[in-house]
Amino acid sequence: MATRSPAVNVMTKAVYKAAKGMLRDFGEVEQLQVSMKGPADFVSTADTQAERTIVSELKRARPDYGLVTEEDKPVEGTDASGRRWIVDPIDGTTNFLHGIPHFCISIALEERGDIVAGVVYDPSKDELFWADRGNGAYLNDRRIRVSSRQQLNQCLFATGIPFLGRGDHDTYAEQMKAVIGVSSGVRRFGAAALDLAYVAAGRVDGFWEENLSLWDIAAGVLLVREAGGYVTDFSGRNNSLKSGDVVAANDRIHPPFLKLLRDSAKTRG
Repeated sequence: MATRSPAVNVMTKAVYKAAKGMLRDFGEVEQLQVSMKGPADFVSTADTQAERTIVSELKRARPDYGLVTEEDKPVEGTDASGRRWIVDPIDGTTNFLHGIPHFCISIALEERGDIVAGVVYDPSKDELFWADRGNGAYLNDRRIRVSSRQQLNQCLFATGIPFLGRGDHDTYAEQMKAVIGVSSGVRRFGAAALDLAYVAAGRVDGFWEENLSLWDIAAGVLLVREAGGYVTDFSGRNNSLKSGDVVAANDRIHPPFLKLLRDSAKTRG
């Protein structure tokens, strides 16, 4: 059985506790009190309650760590190594609110600017993706690896489609046109953290999206890298956590995949 670090154990306890209430709310999704936070971007009582539960668990276990969450202002910690938790209580909120059972909780631990541990939990499927830096990536207690496919025409890709008020729709359309023209297909699942977890597990061969937030991708980026994959921004740099732009794939597919996306943007220009 895989041995989880103390940090992963803390995160796992937090996501399991939050998931109980989340699944109960998901079963009554039509009765949730929902407020609009921005164009096509919603926050529910389930979202805020999950965050409270997670934050409470993390603070109890590591009171000196800092905290970054989707719904609240960053909290500075007193830890000497600058450790802080990065939390997304529900990634895939729109799926959740529409009764689609594809959403997750994502928590990462950052130390001196590097992600050192991460958890992505899918409550509806009871799938816990987790990783410790330098010790591999896992699904529950099974080691996972990125796919071994070497040709774009064999690959299935995941993506995030820009919606109302977000992203460059024209550039994305060119990217999509380029990818579907050479691949086995593209899927839009609606939860970036799970998209990255699926790349890590070899369920999809690659993933791309722009303008993501730190809490959407922090844990997922570590999962992909610990599973043997590559994650960069659209310039090929290790800057995704700052830029919010993500191109993820295995080591063989990443170079031609990145080139395809970059060339499609040039074509539009």
